[in-house]
Amino acid sequence: MKIIYIYIVLAITLSACKESTEEKIARLVTEWNEKEIHFPAHSVFTRFGKDTINIFNEKGKYRIVTYVDSIGCMSCKLKLFEWKELIRITDSLTEQPTPYLFYFHPKDLKELRYILKRDAFDYPVCIDLKDEFNRLNRFPLDYTFQTFLLDAQNKVVAMGNPIHNPKVKELYLSILTGKKQNDKASLVNTTISIDKMKANLGEFPWEESQTATFELKNIGENLLVIHDVTTSCGCIKVKYDKEPVRPGKTLSLKVTYATEHAEQINKTISLYCNTENSPVQLHVKGRAR
Repeated sequence: MKIIYIYIVLAITLSACKESTEEKIARLVTEWNEKEIHFPAHSVFTRFGKDTINIFNEKGKYRIVTYVDSIGCMSCKLKLFEWKELIRITDSLTEQPTPYLFYFHPKDLKELRYILKRDAFDYPVCIDLKDEFNRLNRFPLDYTFQTFLLDAQNKVVAMGNPIHNPKVKELYLSILTGKKQNDKASLVNTTISIDKMKANLGEFPWEESQTATFELKNIGENLLVIHDVTTSCGCIKVKYDKEPVRPGKTLSLKVTYATEHAEQINKTISLYCNTENSPVQLHVKGRAR
């Protein structure tokens, strides 16, 4: 299995981006293709920082490892609810559970422990205070390339974050299950109109959650199918009807913002669907004071 497949997937996803982005992906693919990932000799995995577990005893054909550093919004990067769902999906599709290795290097240990408890994330994690895992491997600076699908010899089979990119998620699942990827490009496209591309929540107390609604109308001749919706931050939740939208009908996306501190808001919602310009980028702005 060659990591070149992930380049093809990402190149399709980012085909509208500048050439420099494609060159960056190509460079990373070449650098990490079948590269062995090294693990610190004394990695300690715990649940909520208490129960110690030897996760390396779990054997399997593949394992998924992800590294999250202390730069930027850790909650936005973690998206623990999505990871729990992916673990559930892989466990249901494969004959034996796929080991997940979570290495977190937090700048605020108290904040990380709070997030783990808040999201009830009871899967074992390694809190790498000295950043030993990254020092051993020198991961790419872009956090979307700090997750890897490894074989039994800890060599990279594919790279990319399946939580932040649905196409990467699809690739990982196809490798883990030994099945071919669904060719969504063969799905007949349709056309949509959106009442707005940006929602301004204005200024409000940070303790109060805010909701904005985007109206998507299927103005094409074929069914509108939403494959996935991702957000740039865990503070954004999106609810919508999962059923395909018939021509002439409208779909409502309810976007709820809830935070734990004051901040300037500039968040992105990526809508993956059967339209020519997928993913569609929606934005939420405002100020939580």
